[in-house]
Amino acid sequence: MTAIANSTESAPTTSADYIALEDEWGAHNYHPLDIVIERAEGSWVYDVDGKRYLDCLSAYSALNQGHCHPRILATMMQQAQRVTLTSRAFRNDQLPLFCEELAQMCGMEAVLPMNTGAEAVETAIKAARRWGYEKKGIPDGQAEIVVFEGNFHGRTTTIVGFSSEPSYRAGFGPFTPGFRLIPFGDIEALRAAITPNTCAVLMEPIQCEAGILMPPDGYLRAASDLCQSENVLFMADEIQTGLGRTGRMFACDHEDVKPDVYILGKALAGGFYPVSAVVSSREVLGVFRPGTHGSTFGGNPLGCAVARTAMAVLQDEHLVERTAELGAWFIGEVASIKHRDIKTVRGRGLMVGIELHVPAREYCEALGARGMLCKETHDRVIRLAPPLVTSREDLEWALAQLRAVFAQS
Repeated sequence: MTAIANSTESAPTTSADYIALEDEWGAHNYHPLDIVIERAEGSWVYDVDGKRYLDCLSAYSALNQGHCHPRILATMMQQAQRVTLTSRAFRNDQLPLFCEELAQMCGMEAVLPMNTGAEAVETAIKAARRWGYEKKGIPDGQAEIVVFEGNFHGRTTTIVGFSSEPSYRAGFGPFTPGFRLIPFGDIEALRAAITPNTCAVLMEPIQCEAGILMPPDGYLRAASDLCQSENVLFMADEIQTGLGRTGRMFACDHEDVKPDVYILGKALAGGFYPVSAVVSSREVLGVFRPGTHGSTFGGNPLGCAVARTAMAVLQDEHLVERTAELGAWFIGEVASIKHRDIKTVRGRGLMVGIELHVPAREYCEALGARGMLCKETHDRVIRLAPPLVTSREDLEWALAQLRAVFAQS
């Protein structure tokens, strides 16, 4: 009680105050840029000292619709005054509509809602294994899922257990068996990894956390066709790449691939509320029966109402089509920046990676000092992913900041 009283008496006012307070009381499991945001609107955020920044990260694609979108905000306020949580012990009037609208958006038959992206991945893993036992006839306890080097699907112990990143795994074992790790983008490695006990292939169409790594042209189509021929589920983790980020509703759409399972999250609720989902066929999600899987908050009326409006915003404001056009121009402009430290530029839509020959942190800090927020990933890649509502004028401003920072170094 004494600590709380003292904290109240000396309330923080500046960025330095807040940073010191967080460092004292918070766990140190992140290395954020030292910018303390207190409010936001659209593509712009403001820190506690009054400085404005263009958000070019979008909370790792959770803010495709921008910060505090007024339509989504209105829905959240209206629903919060009606009912927020029922648990799945009872039905609510938002869940059926959410399931229908999301299933139709995906061209699928069924939806299983959860909260976080990691929960959705765990749900997909459970569904794939049970499908393997019940539908494919894999011997009990022997189902395998093929995953890829450089993957990032979440932070649970099962998921980090099949990561190829040592820092994600160190000190957290023992890990869940049943995963086969292979190189990303190598179709022959995938062919060799599939056995009669393989129930699924779990893939990000673009590896975001690994540095915006793009698969070779035709790889998604070849992988999908291979899974179909081998009676293996093709599961696409579109948590970061889906819902318009790459200039199509889903990144798999660029190769006209329809996976057996979509795993969605982040922008599904426009940054207002944690909502995720697994979307698939009745055959796959039908393996779940009452008592086999669940979540107290999964499918809650507040989250479902917010997600319904977030999906409507994507479609009504034509954000997918807009991103395809702006993204092609933006990537071309970023790629035109020449500097000895730039190794390559890659991306799709408004998801861009600038790979450097040197650590990217100093460049991100320099951009932050000029009012442009982005973050390094895998040490040497600057990740750019502005909200899909960002204007061309704001993107031109961002390009000017990039050019200025590289010109100064």
